[in-house]
Amino acid sequence: MKRAVVSTDRVATGLEISLLTGGDDPNYAAPLAVALAEAGVRVNFIGNDEMAQIPALQTSGIRYLNLRGDQNSSAPLAFKIARVCQYYWRLLEHTITSDSKVFHILWLNKFELVDRTLLPLFYRMLGRRLVFTAHNVNARKRDGNDSRLNRWSLKFMYSVMDHIFVHTEQSKSELVNDHAVPHRKVSVIPFGINTLIPEGNTSRPTARQRLGLKDTDQVMLFFGQIAPYKGLDILVQALELLGRDSPPYKLVIAGRCKRGSEEYWDRVGAHLKREPVTSMMILREGFVPDEMIPELFAATDVLILPYRSIYQSGPLFTAYRFGVPVIATDVGGFRDDVQEGRTGFVCRSEDPVDLAATIRRFFDSDLAAGDASTRERIQRAALQKHSWGNIRRRLIDVYSALSN
Repeated sequence: MKRAVVSTDRVATGLEISLLTGGDDPNYAAPLAVALAEAGVRVNFIGNDEMAQIPALQTSGIRYLNLRGDQNSSAPLAFKIARVCQYYWRLLEHTITSDSKVFHILWLNKFELVDRTLLPLFYRMLGRRLVFTAHNVNARKRDGNDSRLNRWSLKFMYSVMDHIFVHTEQSKSELVNDHAVPHRKVSVIPFGINTLIPEGNTSRPTARQRLGLKDTDQVMLFFGQIAPYKGLDILVQALELLGRDSPPYKLVIAGRCKRGSEEYWDRVGAHLKREPVTSMMILREGFVPDEMIPELFAATDVLILPYRSIYQSGPLFTAYRFGVPVIATDVGGFRDDVQEGRTGFVCRSEDPVDLAATIRRFFDSDLAAGDASTRERIQRAALQKHSWGNIRRRLIDVYSALSN
């Protein structure tokens, strides 16, 4: 006897969830909310003033709740304290009055210890089922500043979650082995392509001209926040080795220093002032607005991810969004997400010599051509695995089970 097959979209009708963003990462949260709403899920999107400006969040089925408000980092201390307290009060009020059975937490809020212990207990006390996306299973371990209190609070939080999503099998293994999370409570889902950034229509010659690059330059891009675990210093060492070659290599660094990594950035910055690195490098320091990102990727030949440690990388999937190949170190899930010779190359971590050799190998390969057909092929390959349509089906299965 054949079993009746029920479509995921029809199951989603009647589901209502609250999506708790922590006021962070709109490039992940907004496309996720839109994909769920398009499948019939009613989404209460907990955001802030900045996210409220995203047109995509006006989609039918999304109820935007600006509980976080202003997050201006230059505000007076007294104002910061007041707005954080107000935010937590609004969050508690939403928990009491909401019809959402499922609370899906994408990022934590200001006070990690409270968010990992008291807040989830409050949610559970009111009968909410809790789902958490562990983008980083233990970010402090990755950053080299782990502590016993940090590990305990993480383990407690993971224990009270009904289900946890991660992006790699390595992350799942860490949850199971280091935090005693049962296998059945963890699902591995792909990291979604960043569709919030506009495609842009700047041509390669125009984009290069605006950045001060020549059409004959062999251009590499380091994009995103600057922190020790991202290994920019290793890339700078590789650039020194490449400086001995004749090809006109150029490295564009676009991003800002992550809070707490100022000393590291000072050391790297001093190195950038030395030859031959200075003449091979273009620095665009600071926050990169979404409207500038397409131009950066139009100008570059390859994105470099010289990371020491990582769970998953947003810049990787931003590159794939624009069909740009990637050179990444063999850490985290990069080995699975970078198809050797098709979407990029993988090299050894913390090895500037191997990184330099891989960069040379890339520019000797067909991938370096950067023509329209190559970029379209990379985009198609990424969408096969990382489309939001594929991701939402897995989420809705979990939401439905928990709601029932």
